Amino acid sequence: MTIAQRPRSVEEHGRRVAALLATTPVIRLAMVQCAGLALAEPITAAVPLPPFDNAGMDGYAVRSVDIAGASAQTPVALPVTEDIPAGRTDSPPLLPRTAHRIMTGAPIPPGADAVVPVELTDGGRHHVQIYAPRSPGESVRLAGGDVAAGAEVLPAGTVLGPAQLGVAAAVGYPELPVHRPVRVLVLSTGSELIAPGTPLAHGQIYESNGTMLAAAVREAGGEAQLMHFVPDDVAALEAALAPHLSGTDLLVTSGGVSAGAYEVVKIAMRGHGVDFCKVAMQPGAPQGVGRYHGVPVVAMPGNPVSASVSFEVFVRPALRAAMRLPVHRPRTMAHLTEALDSPGDKRQFRRGTLDPAAGTVTPVGGPSSHLLAALARSNCLIDIPETTTHLDAGAQVEVVHTSSA
Repeated sequence: MTIAQRPRSVEEHGRRVAALLATTPVIRLAMVQCAGLALAEPITAAVPLPPFDNAGMDGYAVRSVDIAGASAQTPVALPVTEDIPAGRTDSPPLLPRTAHRIMTGAPIPPGADAVVPVELTDGGRHHVQIYAPRSPGESVRLAGGDVAAGAEVLPAGTVLGPAQLGVAAAVGYPELPVHRPVRVLVLSTGSELIAPGTPLAHGQIYESNGTMLAAAVREAGGEAQLMHFVPDDVAALEAALAPHLSGTDLLVTSGGVSAGAYEVVKIAMRGHGVDFCKVAMQPGAPQGVGRYHGVPVVAMPGNPVSASVSFEVFVRPALRAAMRLPVHRPRTMAHLTEALDSPGDKRQFRRGTLDPAAGTVTPVGGPSSHLLAALARSNCLIDIPETTTHLDAGAQVEVVHTSSA
């Protein structure tokens, strides 16, 4: 075997896949569409938060000096001269020795400096008995107490979750500048594939890779368009792809890349900008990477576990980097609950269930690349180096968290 024929390392293939995708353009999206995306520019507060002094509790707006001597034994009685619900926009002033009934979030009237919670009163509508004093500022939320006008609210690069979108909306943003999701075309090939729900003929299987990979794209933050039921025919493949390539950032295929006689993806794309090789990994050795008619392509094996692991190792990091999202899954060390064997010339990724409390990981299923049910029961990948051939129970291994639950 010559140097040129040696399998490519996982790291080298990962670099080639990553080089396919540039940072996605910055676009402005409505807030509800921004969840999970990366903020492209810092945002500042056009208004303070809160925008005005407001009540922190339901109760009565008062002058603290008017109720200084209040107690349960000697309550202070005040007339209630206004009702101030949240959303009232006028500001009737509070006169000495009076109270305004006020709701949480409603503006503090001029002249008031404290709010008495309704629990410290008799709850009166026209007259109120107040059973405790209040200091100036108690139960009052001051304008700008959370965010001052002009202050930076979120820096560029922030991943926009519910709390981040909430504060952006609170300071007045109807939309945000974000890195556009990567548009991924997912293609599964194979004449044996049919739609789930239809009767199986002998030799047929239900198509699952497309569903799995499209879901993986969406979980990574991208947009997925799914094409499936493309037969093992080069002309049919080329015809099916042609109308979908425009506007696609990445084409992800599964199947048709190995050494068989009907490897349609390899036949159609080799010599047209896509390089096919073996990668020193298990599962997922046969791989392709390059550009087909100018569109970046990652071609992966058709066995479902191979496709899933290949996506996790190569495609997901590239998608996340292009969208300026955190690239790498969390990794941790854990102790094996049982012994494992691994080929010494390949980096092996075994499915496992991680028990963080115990600090242990249990392999799920064997190394075979068709064991989809075992993949579904796993929550991590056990990353075994190329140089390792055997690990005893209790050995410490590195695991990649793959479950977002």
